[in-house]
Amino acid sequence: QVQVVESGGGLVQPGGSLRLSCAASGPIFGIYAMGWHRQAPGKQRELVADITSDDSRNYLDSVKGRFSISGDNAKNTVYLQMNSLKPEDTAVYYCKIEYINGRWQKQESWGQGTQVTVSS
Repeated sequence: QVQVVESGGGLVQPGGSLRLSCAASGPIFGIYAMGWHRQAPGKQRELVADITSDDSRNYLDSVKGRFSISGDNAKNTVYLQMNSLKPEDTAVYYCKIEYINGRWQKQESWGQGTQVTVSS
């Protein structure tokens, strides 16, 4: 069973920075993409940023220029550097990995989420 574990959330003041980390372990035979989603109270979950196996990156418009995603497919890890944080960035951040399993099927797994709170 593939496990996905996030870390790095916390409380930060507006304008501050946080770095989220995500590590996947288990029977992973290849990575299609890894990414970060977030869900604020009363809102739908949204894609914040993702990175594909060919290093293509995609960002939510509201985080462009402030957030940066990076990954290491060899280690099945992905990071999200968040700068110039705003109160509206407050949410639970979830890591998702899309991968090939032992039967050469495409699957996805999610982490449990890490809370990010931006407040003075």
